[in-house]
Amino acid sequence: MIHPKYFELAKAQEEFLAKKNSKTSFYNGIYDRYENPVLTRDHIPLTWRYDLNEETNPYFMERLGVNAVFNSGAIELNGKYYLVARIEGNDRKSFFAVAESDSPVDGFRFWDYPILLPDTCPDETNVYDMRLTKHEDGWIYGVFCSESKDKSNPDLSAAVAAAGIVRTKDLKTWERLPNLVTLQSPQQRNVDLLPSFVDGKYAFFTRPMDDFIDTGSGGGIGFGLCEDITHAVVDEEIITSARRYHTITEAKNGEGATPIKTDKGWLHIAHGVRNTAAGLRYVVYVFVTDLNEPWKVIAEPGGFLIAPRDWERVGDVSNVVFTNGAIATEDGNLYIYYAASDTRLHVASTTIDKMLDYAFNTPADALRSVDCVKQRSEMIARNLELLK
Repeated sequence: MIHPKYFELAKAQEEFLAKKNSKTSFYNGIYDRYENPVLTRDHIPLTWRYDLNEETNPYFMERLGVNAVFNSGAIELNGKYYLVARIEGNDRKSFFAVAESDSPVDGFRFWDYPILLPDTCPDETNVYDMRLTKHEDGWIYGVFCSESKDKSNPDLSAAVAAAGIVRTKDLKTWERLPNLVTLQSPQQRNVDLLPSFVDGKYAFFTRPMDDFIDTGSGGGIGFGLCEDITHAVVDEEIITSARRYHTITEAKNGEGATPIKTDKGWLHIAHGVRNTAAGLRYVVYVFVTDLNEPWKVIAEPGGFLIAPRDWERVGDVSNVVFTNGAIATEDGNLYIYYAASDTRLHVASTTIDKMLDYAFNTPADALRSVDCVKQRSEMIARNLELLK
């Protein structure tokens, strides 16, 4: 017999899932924020968390709790919006699940079951942060972080990160391919696959790392090509968006959403990290690379696009925003799905035209305080002249 508490919780959850989302009063001319997250732990089906049987669960306790729902790949298919979210159980293990909606900003509901990836990596302990790419070869690829224990290091927190690769046609049946191999970098995270071939090859944006946490000699976001994605090997990585001292990318940076093809170049929505007295601070930033030579940066406005604000600052890993999914629609709208403090998933809406204006017409980082003041003063002077 189903426990009666289930019906009470199911009714409350249905009301929660049906809530419409509205834009906030936040304004910067670039994008709009929304009042409610698009995915949280409260979106998780009750059947995933509770044993509904009154005999085996007389107190209706959560048997398999969920701690957070956050970093999500995103894709539009046949007029519907899909998020492949990272879900972290109370046991700290992450997994993927598909949430679907007719709207890009609300109404997301998880499918009946999470994604069970083919178990081809016996040492793999954890998976997370899948980027989705509709590739011109006809497949939808998911590139994610595959984490394993570093057996060479007795420290229990020592881990090894690799870029796992899966592919699908319908988000239901997934084929696991061998992990990406980068000959110049011992570890990889935050890897994106470009939707188009480059010189007939698969093109990856990488994040070279010397170990699991620190990039070490990794100079920024890398770019490399491979012949065969079913045995993906990148021989050489070229640094694109570089890390720089005393900027938002000083500690590390990495790709976010899959790059978006526009008339002016490949639009990248990435993340940058700097150290603070309170720990690492993650923000989202933008750059554009050349359409024909996608390793060449042609625009990179200074500073961040999105940083945590107000209650977005609070969560399991506070003061963090992170994106690995965005959807560009045929009518030119753009929806950026960003997680706040490794806890919940938000959305920001804008247009491709606005983002390109922002990317090409916002000044680059002047890199020194004195030059930043000169840069700002020049704009002030022009404005004061207009106001006369």
